[in-house]
Amino acid sequence: MDRIMRNNSLHVRLLVFLLFVTATLFAVRPLSAQLQIPQDAINTASDLNEVIRTGRQLEQDRRWGDALKHFENALRDFPGQTELKQHVNLARVHMEIARRYADHSFLQTLAHIDQQQALDLYSEVLLKIDTYHVNRPEWSHLVQQGMAHLEVALDEPAFVNRYPRPVAVDRVRQFHQTLHQAIDLSRIQDRNQAAAAAARAAQIAAQYMNVPPQAAILEFASGAVSSLDPYSSYLTGDQLEEVFSQIEGNFVGLGVELKGDDHALLIVNVIPGGPADQAGIHTDDRIVDVDDQSTSELSMNAAADLLKGPEMSYVDIVVRAPDGTLRTLHIQRRRVDVHSVQDVKIIDPQYGIGYLKLTSFQKNTSSDIDQALWSLHRQGMRCLVLDVRGNPGGLLNAAVDLADKFLSSGTIVSTRGRSVREDFDYQAHQVGTWRVPLMVLIDGDSASASEIFAGAIHDHHRGTVIGQRSYGKGSVQGIFPLTRSKAGLRLTTAKFYSPSGQAISHHGVNPDVLVHMTAKPVPGTTTGQSVAATDSVLNTAITLGRKATGYQVRRVD
Repeated sequence: MDRIMRNNSLHVRLLVFLLFVTATLFAVRPLSAQLQIPQDAINTASDLNEVIRTGRQLEQDRRWGDALKHFENALRDFPGQTELKQHVNLARVHMEIARRYADHSFLQTLAHIDQQQALDLYSEVLLKIDTYHVNRPEWSHLVQQGMAHLEVALDEPAFVNRYPRPVAVDRVRQFHQTLHQAIDLSRIQDRNQAAAAAARAAQIAAQYMNVPPQAAILEFASGAVSSLDPYSSYLTGDQLEEVFSQIEGNFVGLGVELKGDDHALLIVNVIPGGPADQAGIHTDDRIVDVDDQSTSELSMNAAADLLKGPEMSYVDIVVRAPDGTLRTLHIQRRRVDVHSVQDVKIIDPQYGIGYLKLTSFQKNTSSDIDQALWSLHRQGMRCLVLDVRGNPGGLLNAAVDLADKFLSSGTIVSTRGRSVREDFDYQAHQVGTWRVPLMVLIDGDSASASEIFAGAIHDHHRGTVIGQRSYGKGSVQGIFPLTRSKAGLRLTTAKFYSPSGQAISHHGVNPDVLVHMTAKPVPGTTTGQSVAATDSVLNTAITLGRKATGYQVRRVD
């Protein structure tokens, strides 16, 4: 099975720091001077407090997607802050619950399993965690997180609307007290005890909160997986199919890439030849209504899920253009082939500088890259700019294959896991190596497989890496279908390291040339001069490429 890598707690108390100082009579000095706290530390603490205040307001407004993005960005600026991590977990749990209860396949599972079948599914989840996850599980922690998921669910409208809470406040209080009294986390030492704890929690939820036992147990299953690390998750049947579609490079839909923006679905990319492209939808349009449901009243995931449906079915959407113009479209969902290699062209004919953008790493990436390279070679390519900005990753083997096209020897990436079968050093081969001077463009959204490629090029000094530090997702995930249900797990099975031994997790790949974007690139530009006017990172690559074109393109067969 190919391994894939993708680039998603309760309220906490403020940490109180008690500072004991000795006061001097009549000494009127700033507190920072008395304690000898550096001014930059004071500024940092002030910045962190403001970040938390802003994030809490997003939580109060139940804007969980915005809150998650806000706190994840904050963690990059304040790494290791426990309170920020807890806020990230809280936002992620709310989003997971809301998405599951808007997912038809998950609701179908709930409707067709009983309590024992749910317990069997939970046991299978725990077995796969025990067998495959990169870290040895702490069973009491998994149960604790299952309890947290259940308690958060009882505060999430998507769950509460389906299973209304009792009106009596005392009833709710009794549930929480009984739950924590009945489950002694210190006694949970193995999978069987964890399953027994979930069964007991399900009985209590049914007794006090009118929640079906199978619904409570599935919260324990999801909580167990998502608590392992930021990239492990429970996959509903539809989500599992979506993952496999990403690997294969095709899916049923409209052919757009979306992100939530201003209570709408912002179109960030339109796949050429897809239904949306043929209907006249463009990048920077916004979908504001799906089948008579306003996106302002839905979460981003719920609105995006409404766009999905069977092949050849139709969906009605209202699209708002950047100038405010509204238009209603009746679009058929069709199978769309997604090519991971896009925008292949010579951007500077005088110097023979070729360009291609890689949007993901999937099964057809290697063959698509070969086709693009030979096309550019026939057009006189003497230097290549390979753009993986915004590329969230994909298949491990696809990243290794790409690096192998430019490296003739040495380690490309090393993986290390709890199981020795996850320990592997991927090596480059001389046959088929392109010697063309290489510029690799990265940014803060270049993640996972993108970082494998960029890290290998950087560490072997094979090319020049340009842009901003990459995301820092240095882990490998495996996809594991469940036998008890049409569902699956995404589990982190290993960590990966660049050829120099650098862990990518939380570090990322640092560019050889740091360049900050000053403007958004203009789509459709075709010359180095016009692109350079809007894209400072690409402008730098072109400048360096012109200096490197004294080399001739050679290929070792």
